[in-house]
Amino acid sequence: MKTSVLILNGPNLNMLGTREPTTYGHETLADIAALCQRSADNLGLSIEFRQTNHEGVMIDWIHEARGQYGGILINPGAWTHTSVAIRDALVASELPIVEVHLSNVHKRESFRHHSFVTPIAVGVIAGFGSQSYRLGLEYFAHLLNA
Repeated sequence: MKTSVLILNGPNLNMLGTREPTTYGHETLADIAALCQRSADNLGLSIEFRQTNHEGVMIDWIHEARGQYGGILINPGAWTHTSVAIRDALVASELPIVEVHLSNVHKRESFRHHSFVTPIAVGVIAGFGSQSYRLGLEYFAHLLNA
């Protein structure tokens, strides 16, 4: 579906709301999913929102996205900095990719400054909490509804 966006979330994001709230805030992943659904409805998009702690599952979802979605909005979590396999799967999807992060990774530990996803993404949105997702969906609405 051309105006459909797959939203993928990586490891530990299921712990939002209780995990390091000074860094990630008090919103849960369910809160973010609801925000994304409201935003998508307002923007004329359909979305599928998923989270996994298993790298192989993430790779399978990315493979399945090819030809099924207009783009992928991904918060790879720690895999941002470690997974060439997820990067390669994203390239193979042949879809536009928007990378999002809740925190500003560049204000954090130096190992978080490198991303395997950034070089293949259309853009990166980081540091705006859950609003990073909304901003990413706004981009896809512009791209897919043009």
